[in-house]
Amino acid sequence: MKEVVPDIERWRGRGERFALATVVATRRSAPRPVGSKLAVSEGGELAGSVSGGCVESEVYGAAREVLDGAPPQLLSYGISDDQALSVGLPCGGEIDVYVQVPDPEVVERVLGLAASEERAVVLTDLETGEQRLVRDTELERGRSRLVELDGRRVFADVYGPPPRLLVFGAVDTAEALCRAAKEIGWRTIVADARGKFATPERIPSADELVVAWPDEVLARVEPDHATAVVILTHDDRFDIPALQGALAGESFYVGALGSRRNQARRRERLLEAGVPEETVDRISGPAGLDIGADSPAETALSILAEILAVRAARAGGPLKEAPGRIHAAV
Repeated sequence: MKEVVPDIERWRGRGERFALATVVATRRSAPRPVGSKLAVSEGGELAGSVSGGCVESEVYGAAREVLDGAPPQLLSYGISDDQALSVGLPCGGEIDVYVQVPDPEVVERVLGLAASEERAVVLTDLETGEQRLVRDTELERGRSRLVELDGRRVFADVYGPPPRLLVFGAVDTAEALCRAAKEIGWRTIVADARGKFATPERIPSADELVVAWPDEVLARVEPDHATAVVILTHDDRFDIPALQGALAGESFYVGALGSRRNQARRRERLLEAGVPEETVDRISGPAGLDIGADSPAETALSILAEILAVRAARAGGPLKEAPGRIHAAV
């Protein structure tokens, strides 16, 4: 939604209605993920994409129809012999696209959410087009997806702030991690009790720098289910309280840099501190995938790749050996 918000606000400012096309399901390798949007204004302007160009012209036509009064439409596209030349998806995937004129009141509330970065879910009944905005913790935890509610097929479009990366230790790898994470749209926070290290000059890619001890940082940031925590400090004064605090919260990933010997020593310290063994086992340490990383930039890439794999419930191995679909399942 974020990519089409400026255009939608511009159209609304001019009093123009618009249609919204949303990818509600994908099969096999699809060019755009579920939740991707193409907005079409009454004046014929376009914003966003549902297929990277493969089916945009067809979807545009459907959008014009619903703007002219036609009911919402659920469209399916795939690489079949009949469709290959007229519509076609060169990557071989299939997508379902729902086209409708969205509820103005829901649009107003969603735009407010985008500005405040609050979490919420817009439920759209695919039969009637009826929409409502709800606060539902379970639905908010997942990605946008099709769900069944009261026997009806509903698209749950999840809105909220981007995932967060919280890094303890303002070292060179922290800057490389923040730089890479920002490229994929994440919010980055770097914390270090040493003020000389946590400076904008050393870590220019961090969205936020926090000079404080781990317990203060965790109380301030409040890592949630959309937060990954990485510890880079190599110092028990920072490592142990940071790991204890992160493991006690909802963070979907907790990783720590360091040798296997250092990991074993940390593990013993945490167990001695009363952290349950199954909780300690959540730590990804040494953090990262085995790609032979050496430099800070390579190490950051390795760690971020593991974070993404954990978030998608993937093993993180070679795609050629993966039995399932290429893109993350919803």
